[in-house]
Amino acid sequence: MLKEFIITIYLLCTRILFNLMKCFPKRQKYVFVSSFGDNVEYVAREVLQAELGDVVILRSKRSRYPYERLSSERVTFIQYDAMNPITYIKSMYHLATAKTVFVDNYFAFLSVMNFKKDVECIQLWHAAGAIKRFGFEDPSNIGRPLAAYQRFERVYARFHKIIVGSDEMADVFQKAFNCSADQFLTTGIPRTDFFHDEEALEKAAAKVTSTYPQIADKKVVMYAPTFRRNQLEQPSIALDVKRMCEELGDDYIIFVRLHPAVSSKQSSFTHARVIDVSNYPVIHDLLVVTDVLISDYSSLPYEFALLEKP
Repeated sequence: MLKEFIITIYLLCTRILFNLMKCFPKRQKYVFVSSFGDNVEYVAREVLQAELGDVVILRSKRSRYPYERLSSERVTFIQYDAMNPITYIKSMYHLATAKTVFVDNYFAFLSVMNFKKDVECIQLWHAAGAIKRFGFEDPSNIGRPLAAYQRFERVYARFHKIIVGSDEMADVFQKAFNCSADQFLTTGIPRTDFFHDEEALEKAAAKVTSTYPQIADKKVVMYAPTFRRNQLEQPSIALDVKRMCEELGDDYIIFVRLHPAVSSKQSSFTHARVIDVSNYPVIHDLLVVTDVLISDYSSLPYEFALLEKP
């Protein structure tokens, strides 16, 4: 109950500030609200290359994506933080005066934002597959208060368009967000452009090898489990990495890539052939040097398949 009360107060303040900022005229700019960054970067690059307008990226506090290819004077980065009055006000201003808003996650503040006429809010999302249930299909919704469920409805109702990789994925997202079939843009996942760019692949491999020189002339096995809520209380991984090293031998290095929500809670690994790569900013770079991927119901295997490796 206390959590819902705090959220209610936060959203009330957000609604008031956002409506005040709507008094300013709309600008020719594209505002991205980002938790993950990879899809955001690829779409923002296209906006800049097509000279459609300026780009503003509101980064969540947890985001560690480097945006290496967005070095342009037409790009503004702001760390969105509701506890920081300056960045909070700036963020509301940009959202209230944007031509187009892109988001790559669920953001509660969208529930109180009635955008100006002709402003589009486009959901990029951050996962390519649909093994894990999300949105209204998320099993963790059971037991949530009615206020939370209604907030989800209002957030999902803000999406004018949703980017998906296929018609089959559109069916999944339609159930998750309770939206209509005509809201989908079946363009493919923006960040998978990376896997078709030979120069980018070579640079990524060189960068990872420079960061972790011990992988040179070794086979790399990466374990990358997805997020599970119980890991927040008791962080652990379902893999005996010590035994794995013993079984595989000296020719193998093991990368462990934990989900951002739990990586900071996991104790470090001490085995000489186990490297915790959870803080490496771009997971696609790691996939390039990975020989074998071990995952679970993450969507990562779909993207790794583009490299035609097991």
